[in-house]
Amino acid sequence: MARNVFVTGAGRGIGLSLVKHLLQQGECVWATYRDADKASALLRLAEKNSNLTVEHLDVTDSDQLFVLSQKWKHIPFDWIVNNAGVYGPKSVNFQDIKTSEWLDVLTTNTIAPYQVTRTFYANLLQGKERKLVFISSKMGSIEDNTSGGGYLYRSSKSALNQIAKSLAIDLSYDDVCVLALHPGWVQTAMGGPNALIPSDVSASGLVTVIECADLEASGQFWNFDGSRIEW
Repeated sequence: MARNVFVTGAGRGIGLSLVKHLLQQGECVWATYRDADKASALLRLAEKNSNLTVEHLDVTDSDQLFVLSQKWKHIPFDWIVNNAGVYGPKSVNFQDIKTSEWLDVLTTNTIAPYQVTRTFYANLLQGKERKLVFISSKMGSIEDNTSGGGYLYRSSKSALNQIAKSLAIDLSYDDVCVLALHPGWVQTAMGGPNALIPSDVSASGLVTVIECADLEASGQFWNFDGSRIEW
């Protein structure tokens, strides 16, 4: 039987590749996008595939979240994949960082995934598999940080990892499997032209990790190839 999967930030990049891979497997996907101008491929895909439902959503907008939650309140989600995220200004000297820009990154990458989770948690409890996924980054790993820089993005993903870890503990009584996943250095607009991993390869690996994960894997940080990452 097909899974019901909710994916945020699916307009392009890893999110779009995840949607495509899930559809190829025969899953039913509910996907959101923020910018219609950058989500043309997703919108075209929805026109051709009855298993894909798309909606506009800015994950930082609590009013939009509430409206969408009411529209989808009767849909049981087997997986919720919190993928939407931003990098923020790149190559910024530590003395030139603007507080407003930092707050924007933290709001999108850290607070919004928590809000999405809280808003749609009842949907997850209706699902069969109850898997809650946060697309993080190895750049959020303190152990792995040997190059410095990236203050905005690194801190937002480190904080996201803490949220994933706490939720894994707090939601264990509902048998919810919570995963923080690193997609690799992916060939997307965010990853840049020097990235090593095609987005479809990353998406395939991420889906496999989610499929194989059980409650023993909950509360851990995983690479897209199934290996563990140190916090």
